[in-house]
Amino acid sequence: MRFDIIERIKSPADIKDMSLEELQQAASQMRDAVLFRTSRFSGHVGPNLGDIEAVIAMHYVFDAPKDKLVLDVSHQDFPHKMMTGRVNGFINPDDFAKVGEYTDPTESPEYDIFYAGHTSPSISLCAGLARARDIKGEKYNVVAFIGDGALSGGEAFEGLNVVGGMNTNLIVIVNDNQMAIAENHGGIYDNLRELRETNGTASCNLFRAFGFDYIYVAEGNDLKKVIEAYRRAKDSDHPVVVHLNTQKGEGYEPAERDREHFHWSVPFDIATGDPKVFAPEPNYDGILRDFIMEKHRTEPKLLVVSSATPDSFGLTPQLRNDLGEHFLDTNIAEQTAVAVMAGAARNGAKVIYPVISSFLQRAYDQLMEDWAMDDSPALMAVGATGVRGIPDLTHLGFWDIPMIASIPDIVYLAPTDAEEFRAMLEWGFFQNEHKVAVRIPTYSFEHADGPVDADYSDLNKFMIVKEGKDVAIIAAGDYMVKGKEVVKLLAEQGIDATLINPRFVSGVDEEMIRGLADNHRLVATIEDGSLEGGFGQRVASVVGPTGMRCLNFGLAKKFVDRYNVAELEKANNLEPAQIADAILNTL
Repeated sequence: MRFDIIERIKSPADIKDMSLEELQQAASQMRDAVLFRTSRFSGHVGPNLGDIEAVIAMHYVFDAPKDKLVLDVSHQDFPHKMMTGRVNGFINPDDFAKVGEYTDPTESPEYDIFYAGHTSPSISLCAGLARARDIKGEKYNVVAFIGDGALSGGEAFEGLNVVGGMNTNLIVIVNDNQMAIAENHGGIYDNLRELRETNGTASCNLFRAFGFDYIYVAEGNDLKKVIEAYRRAKDSDHPVVVHLNTQKGEGYEPAERDREHFHWSVPFDIATGDPKVFAPEPNYDGILRDFIMEKHRTEPKLLVVSSATPDSFGLTPQLRNDLGEHFLDTNIAEQTAVAVMAGAARNGAKVIYPVISSFLQRAYDQLMEDWAMDDSPALMAVGATGVRGIPDLTHLGFWDIPMIASIPDIVYLAPTDAEEFRAMLEWGFFQNEHKVAVRIPTYSFEHADGPVDADYSDLNKFMIVKEGKDVAIIAAGDYMVKGKEVVKLLAEQGIDATLINPRFVSGVDEEMIRGLADNHRLVATIEDGSLEGGFGQRVASVVGPTGMRCLNFGLAKKFVDRYNVAELEKANNLEPAQIADAILNTL
């Protein structure tokens, strides 16, 4: 692979004098660079292959950083980074870890205006940039670059509504590759298809309906045609949408053929597209997948709700096809997914909603208003939690316990092993009294030492795993493995500690806690999540009046990015030896 052209690009200014042929050569080298990095380091493959011409043209026509460019969701920002001084992060393996997946102001404060790891905010952010520009009397272009998948998010429509009423310069580039993470669903995509099929001339045009001028480019991977479209839109005095028809995975046959799999990929063999890394089996997502498909065979009222990430939970296209009308994907719209879950449950369906924890943050209001307040028993499985979730600033899995447990009438269960996970899913699915969420373990795959309970209707009842005295260790969910190790280390120091599996992280077994005071001096909680607002603090509020000491071990309320798991745990005193030492020093 040759990278001689893109190695010379230190800023967008370096492409301004390039010929079309040179720009096309740069595009080819960027495509190779995307494959070079992702095949060795993992990352978003298809989105970045598909938008290279669109992003090169954006930097060629517009004048960043004076012109403000905001990429949404930045699954598609690798070409942008290569043109803004970060090409080494794609062609030099020693620099891969220095350049993240998403736009990041700490990497490039000039060109990455916002962190952008979640979908749909770009148009709204640009509305703010444009209005501030106008009230200051400044002149420059404001450009939102958004994928068709992100258009399904409610904030995108809110932004379109606001901007459509602003009589000012704001350009929205829609990168339409006919895919979100999985396939697209819903009415807006029927309209996008109609626009593509009519070369942008369809009388029904959702963008014009919102008040935008409209430019369509049928060949969105043709650099010359994209440049011409951008030039038409540049310096407009009103809102304009440039609609690009692009190919996800452009130029790499395996990614063009299997667009969902290559949305994001583990390291792979470039020649074949075959992965070099395989998820160990069995795993917790596999348990959930098998549970869902078993219920499909036996429960006629089953409804599986998804918000664009079904494959993250093992629901392949074939399995989704098997589910048929028992599967409903809301696209990238967690707010709607929660409301659909609540509505279907209220009308008698048996609903399961698997969702990635950091994405669920966007649906806090729906969790409270549409689900928790209503009589809608359903089952939510929350994935990518804790330190072994997704180690990226915008995707951290640390906040789910404070978020979910803060809402009344949601039962949040934290299983410690495979058998308990399966039992909690069974109970949550078949019971008809509660809104139930189950935290999918991520730390390690464990099996139960003995039988597990099948019924969790006696809410907030903790389980004593091992009787002891003086010290009680309450280890939540997948940190039970750490709790067992702490108990072992304390035993070596002559401390016969009690070990407790709380099972519930949304409530506290106050009776058990008060009972510990008879022969315990200290209670220590261990959780795979944020300390502030978390499970341990709830326990501490009950321990306090008893006179026992209480230590809480978890993660500091702090944003971290691209972290090493072991280093982060050590920094937060979460190694078993650190926990045991802290307990011994407190006694």
